[in-house]
Amino acid sequence: QVQLIESGGGSVQAGDSLSLSCAASGRTLSSYTMGWFRQAPGKEREFVAAIRWSSGRTGYRDSVKGRFTISRDIAKRTAYLQMNSLKPDDTGVYYCAADPVFRPELSTTLGAYDYWGQGTQVTVSS
Repeated sequence: QVQLIESGGGSVQAGDSLSLSCAASGRTLSSYTMGWFRQAPGKEREFVAAIRWSSGRTGYRDSVKGRFTISRDIAKRTAYLQMNSLKPDDTGVYYCAADPVFRPELSTTLGAYDYWGQGTQVTVSS
């Protein structure tokens, strides 16, 4: 299996930036999709971004396009989420996740992901 450890969360002001990291260990990631999800208090967990490990293909939810960038360092087995121009609505617990099944489309649903990190808190104040 895959173990995921997230880091980089914190408290910032609106307009600031944060970079989240997700270090992966275990099985090879070559056929995996890595995703970022977030959950605000009282809200459902929602898809943020995903990247296909081998090709680097990416996808984002509409509300973060142009502000967030997902990437990965293959040698370090680490996925990143660079978050710029943060807004209070971006506040929540951010989770890294891994989908081990090869699919024709990038996975955007929670059920597709088998492995999850512990979550890291991101708080954006106005």
